[in-house]
Amino acid sequence: MIENPVPWPHGARCAVAFTFDIDTDSSLHMEQGTKARELVATTSWLRYDEIAVPRILRLYAERGLKQTFFYPAWCMETYPHLVEAILKGGHEIAHHGYIHENYNALPVDRQEELFARAVETIHRMTGQKPRGFRAPLYNFSSATADLLVKYGFAYDASLMTDDVPHMVDAAGGGSFVEIPSSWALDDWPQYVHAPDFGYQMTVRSPDEAKSVFMAEFDAAWRYGGVWVGVWHPWVSARPSRLDAIARMIDEMQGKGGVWFASMEEIAAHLNKVTAEGLHTPRRIGLPYYSREVTF
Repeated sequence: MIENPVPWPHGARCAVAFTFDIDTDSSLHMEQGTKARELVATTSWLRYDEIAVPRILRLYAERGLKQTFFYPAWCMETYPHLVEAILKGGHEIAHHGYIHENYNALPVDRQEELFARAVETIHRMTGQKPRGFRAPLYNFSSATADLLVKYGFAYDASLMTDDVPHMVDAAGGGSFVEIPSSWALDDWPQYVHAPDFGYQMTVRSPDEAKSVFMAEFDAAWRYGGVWVGVWHPWVSARPSRLDAIARMIDEMQGKGGVWFASMEEIAAHLNKVTAEGLHTPRRIGLPYYSREVTF
């Protein structure tokens, strides 16, 4: 089914990463502007991250996992105690915009201004430049690949281009690893009912969501793929939902042949097996279109 599977460490059948995007109330300010301060009830459920993140970290510690948290830099500055807890647990913090901005709605110079501000913030608060990036709301623009190369990123996790990691070549030269996921592994379609954001989906039970996530895992395990959960603390760390995640981890660990890794570890592994001649990754060039499509 997967024609070019990556040879995973220790003969594992697939690679798995449980990632969280810690947006907190950043996107509320982007969506609502000055009105955000009046939306106290909406802010309250976004602030659930203050309960949720420690809960996630306890689960990871109990299961012996080191994972990746994608973090808008404004949220890091606003809630530094959560950053400290994540770093204390030995987890990776990756770039997720400055304040969850939409790169596709900004001029290129403004994109870079906010992108660079986030890089500086992450470096200052973690002691290390970010290695990875996920565009807020997957809004990877025609300029993003060049920004990732310019600022020395090892990988991106915004695209839905494949079932295994591969390489992206930027138009201006240089490349990076792409670690793809899909909406099927995002918690937003399963759980989010948020009228202030214009989302009013039917809220699924944790077992319904888990069945979707595990169907993707079973296929990744069978065919040698990568499985990347894309979740949000205020959405998926409520007790019933995090309990479903705990059961997923237990089932995956019990199945065997699963490499649990952070995103930076997955990117480093792809580079390693490529350099050793054990794998030839697919390559794509970005942006997809060099000029406007007219018809």
